[in-house]
Amino acid sequence: MNPTACPRIVLVTLNARYIHASLGLRYLLANLDRHGGAGLRALTVLREYTISRPAQDVVADLLATLGPAAEATPQIVGFGVYIWNVTQTTELIRLLKAARPDLKLVLGGPEVSHETGQQTITSLADHVITGWGDVSFAKLCRALLHGPQPLMKIIPGEQPPLAELNLPYGEYSDADLAHRLLYVEASRGCPFKCEFCLSALDKTAWAFELDRVLAALDVLHQRGARTFKFVDRTFNLKIEHSVRILQFFLDRLPPSNAPASVQLFLHFEVIPDHLPERLRAMLAQFPPGVLQLEVGVQSFNVAVQQTISRRQDNDATESNLRWLLAHTHAHLHVDLIFGLPGETLQSFADGFDRLLAIGPHEIQLGMLKRLCGAPIARHSAAHGMVYAPEPPYTVQHTGVVDAATLQRFGRLARYWELLANSGRFAQTLSLLLHPSPVDGSAVVSPFWRFMAFSSWLWQRQGSTHRLTPEALVDALFDYLSISLSPALVRQALLADYLASGARANPKALHGLLPRRTASPDKAGRTLATRQHRHRELTPHPNPSSPRHGGSGKG
Repeated sequence: MNPTACPRIVLVTLNARYIHASLGLRYLLANLDRHGGAGLRALTVLREYTISRPAQDVVADLLATLGPAAEATPQIVGFGVYIWNVTQTTELIRLLKAARPDLKLVLGGPEVSHETGQQTITSLADHVITGWGDVSFAKLCRALLHGPQPLMKIIPGEQPPLAELNLPYGEYSDADLAHRLLYVEASRGCPFKCEFCLSALDKTAWAFELDRVLAALDVLHQRGARTFKFVDRTFNLKIEHSVRILQFFLDRLPPSNAPASVQLFLHFEVIPDHLPERLRAMLAQFPPGVLQLEVGVQSFNVAVQQTISRRQDNDATESNLRWLLAHTHAHLHVDLIFGLPGETLQSFADGFDRLLAIGPHEIQLGMLKRLCGAPIARHSAAHGMVYAPEPPYTVQHTGVVDAATLQRFGRLARYWELLANSGRFAQTLSLLLHPSPVDGSAVVSPFWRFMAFSSWLWQRQGSTHRLTPEALVDALFDYLSISLSPALVRQALLADYLASGARANPKALHGLLPRRTASPDKAGRTLATRQHRHRELTPHPNPSSPRHGGSGKG
């Protein structure tokens, strides 16, 4: 587009962080000409902001981008709306509409694709596209700019064969490649029916033609892309495709002594109970720091799984996780959800302890959210499910978990993120969760040990945020020294603090820390820093693991 001309179409979204880049809006850009007519893409610009940026600032930037209103020249602003940005986007639209009533505001995205008539944000818009927007947004723009004017406000998105969609990866700029996560996909949809997820509404999964996807990924790689986050809901569903994608990246692995800036970083979401031998053989070939697998376990409670229509072989799940830890260098990020219908705190604790014993690098503790349109809503009456009325619609209480318990769990989840998932406190965490048994003392599970610490820390701090590593060191020392030798606790904390690379001076470690050089520039750190901490610090249950210099593959 001519840089001096005012755009006719502006695509906008508020990302959670700058490092995120909107895949959905880039699909819209890539398909404007194909499905809306030649020339539309040249009239369009993309503007991405973060949810932390004040709405007034965003509006000012958009008004500058749009230029002055022209009566004979309609302008369209399309917004990508998600559960994490709907509140801020609603305020943004209020301000923008007040400043420029002539604008045609179009909404799309999962947050406005269901229960559309019940949302404040949709009442402020001129049009809402529900479901897939790749084709329908282009057609709507053509109609708004050239006629005939659309009669409907709510437009069901058209779902074309995937072969009829242009891939969006050419819309990633060189700056995106250098500084942001690149979201890519080889398929859409999901064949499973887990009721907490909007993908339960899909009839199946649809795969893109793989040669086409790999050719596009090759172009990205040649342009310098090294970080790829696959958004496929079930990467390991179609093993033939999974194996070919992994081989594509194996063929492009840089030498082990190459600088960090050229190392690959790959993220995939996998189902936990499907890991055939062909896939295992491929995963075992990746070196440390390359693969991150996000594994949705959610619950080990069979009755809860049945209630929410989740099919999961728990024994196969455990076996596969143990195999991945023993025979690959993949960083395992495993999800559990608290607050599912029928799940008590004790049954969740049992599942947590089972997962912790397996030993994944991170256990992501989430609380159930009622996504607009998700089938989980059908259990509200029978299971006493009550959710917050505002996004992100977090469960407030259930028939078996009261509000106070859910609040306690929310604090525990935050502290777990700071202490365990950060990788900063591996040795100290072992003292907290697995202290040496005292003769005659009752065995307390790791979950309940951490819950006790969480309650103590909340009473001490009164906050789950703004807790520095140094404040956590001092808190852990004070808490653990109540029941353990202070010298033992200080030794573990010192080892963890030195290994983490932190460079301040917590009270508990005064006089023990060596003088160190200045911290390296943050811009030089890689996305794999957190995974590196886990590899270096976390004891592994299998001493023959390749992570510990054994003879395992990899």
